[in-house]
Amino acid sequence: MKVSPSQIEEIFALPGIKRFEHFIKVIVGWEEIWGLYQEGWALAAADEGTPVFPLWPAKEYAQVCAVNEWAGYEPRSIGLVEFMEVLLPKLKLDGVLPGVLFTPAGKGVTPSVDDLRLAVEAELQNY
Repeated sequence: MKVSPSQIEEIFALPGIKRFEHFIKVIVGWEEIWGLYQEGWALAAADEGTPVFPLWPAKEYAQVCAVNEWAGYEPRSIGLVEFMEVLLPKLKLDGVLPGVLFTPAGKGVTPSVDDLRLAVEAELQNY
């Protein structure tokens, strides 16, 4: 999947719930999720200080966000099966929230692990 700069701007401009819906459709359709990696995965923090694992539906979104505290990080893909069976259970166990479609300004949607899992499972029913 190749995402154009204009598509990225359009998606980043959407309200959080619309970015979340786009994320779910794309990751299920392409069966991969993207994070940023440099000797460990990039993390952020929610307003109350809870750790957040930022996630994107395509490499290009992650690349645009590899700035400021994530400068030098590289996009790395995670397969959908690994995401559902390994990463989400680990995030839940560690008390880390998933951060859906962060923007360069640091705005991301932070659903619970269970809400994200349910949304993915519901979308998978369409396939």
